[in-house]
Amino acid sequence: MNFRTVLHQTATIMNQAYDHPDQQFSPACERNKIPILEQLMLRLAAAHSVLEIGSGTGQHAAYFSHHLPQLRWQTSDRIENHASIRAWIEQSGCSNALMPVDLDVAQSNWPAEQFDAAFTANTCHIMAWPEVEKMFQGVSQVLNDHGHFFVYGPFNYAGQFTSHSNQLFDASLKSQAAHRGIRDLQEILPLAQKNQLLLSDDIDMPANNRLLIFTKKINENFTEQNSS
Repeated sequence: MNFRTVLHQTATIMNQAYDHPDQQFSPACERNKIPILEQLMLRLAAAHSVLEIGSGTGQHAAYFSHHLPQLRWQTSDRIENHASIRAWIEQSGCSNALMPVDLDVAQSNWPAEQFDAAFTANTCHIMAWPEVEKMFQGVSQVLNDHGHFFVYGPFNYAGQFTSHSNQLFDASLKSQAAHRGIRDLQEILPLAQKNQLLLSDDIDMPANNRLLIFTKKINENFTEQNSS
């Protein structure tokens, strides 16, 4: 039995318990959780704490914490999403998945503690650009030196869509709200560097998505590179 088969079987068992009235369900989370987990397992073996930004339904937190028991997975989101996150965590039975803290990236209510990693999925194209800027600033504040920031979702490159489906998705987002839209990597990179976050990997993911991995580095070499 291969690794992915085991993950699929575990996902099926967990989803059979999806019956709490507060539990919201995201088809996108269901589709992407296994390929994301495969990358997290490769890169977080030595980590002990993760802050998830925009935990949404809570599906990712429940699934990832089950398979990464060495991690303390701190969920966060706006208050209106907490009920579903709590329900998924309670259903998972994972003691390492922590109940959500109130976090609106546009506000100054970031956790006081430091984390080995931060994770966010499908948030950059939902947030307004000033909120994306605030998120990178906040992550830099709470991330330990050499910690990783994992950013999952669709991205453009040099102003170009990577697929026709992403172009249609972008149009749909903008029809819902003018501030939404797929972000361009060439805009994300300077923002990340400004906040001491260097792109260490850009991974091709299913359904025309990417997993961007930034590493926080505070040292003289970074300062010289950032000022040159």
